Amino acid sequence: MAAGLALGPRLRAIADQVPPECRRLADIGTDHGYIPAELLLAGRIDLAVAADIRREPLDHARRTAERWGVQDRVDFRLGDGLAVLSPGEADCVVIAGMGGDAIAAILSAAPWVREDGTCLLLQPMSKAETLRAFLPQGGYQVDGERLAADKGVLYPILTVRGGAMSPASPAQAWGGFLLEEDPLWGLYLQDRLLRLRKAAAGLALARDPSAALRRQELLDVIGGLTGWKEAWEHAHRT
Repeated sequence: MAAGLALGPRLRAIADQVPPECRRLADIGTDHGYIPAELLLAGRIDLAVAADIRREPLDHARRTAERWGVQDRVDFRLGDGLAVLSPGEADCVVIAGMGGDAIAAILSAAPWVREDGTCLLLQPMSKAETLRAFLPQGGYQVDGERLAADKGVLYPILTVRGGAMSPASPAQAWGGFLLEEDPLWGLYLQDRLLRLRKAAAGLALARDPSAALRRQELLDVIGGLTGWKEAWEHAHRT
């Protein structure tokens, strides 16, 4: 890494997941453009597209590229989601820093991305369960998932491409895919369980019959995640 361009743990983990064969990267929702700049400086990619729906963050990204002398290898594009790209234009697409529901909507609006073998790195800031549930339904398969800890928050990063996989179970939607070997998974499950138990407790006070059904669904997920957490803790007990 070039001196001075210090990525935080979340962005560093995303950058580390970019596959070595990627030479053309697209960063959707680029914000300050740190990931493209870092990868260009490190010689890990040759070209980048930095895109954002708002002009202000795109201007931030342009200033970052100019500061580190990589602006000639970055194409800055103002636009919504994957509408800024053409099929085959990028080897790897990063969509990070937004809610899982927003990421799912971006993928839904660009079905071509699941057809051309593009590697997708998806990092939801919230509603990861919505994104995980969407992916198999939307024609995507999850090749990998890891967790990154940043300022006391655990963020999932999913490596995805077009393909078939079994529908996500409710426990998978909340607890993650392929995380059994991740050293942070126990903490992640604990966080999910706290959120789910709080939501279930709130629903217990509601009089609406649909609330009772939703509460039972959450209790079923809680049971599944509790079993996973106990098995993980047993396997990692020293």
